[in-house]
Amino acid sequence: MPYIAIRSYPKDEKIKQQVVEQVNEVFIRTLGCRPEGLSISWEEIKPEDWQEKVRKALIEPNTDKMMILDGKKS
Repeated sequence: MPYIAIRSYPKDEKIKQQVVEQVNEVFIRTLGCRPEGLSISWEEIKPEDWQEKVRKALIEPNTDKMMILDGKKS
């Protein structure tokens, strides 16, 4: 079952809810996931912490798994 973790700069709750609903719909419609099988989390990262907490910790060690990196498709 998919677990989707979203990390971004702080956003207002309305925008986050819209994004989560759209991501949820794509996974249900495109992958045929059951709604009860999906989990989506959202972690807000301050811009000044992005390099350390996301870029260095999560992106750089996983460049071989990135489907889109810095806006470019692999």
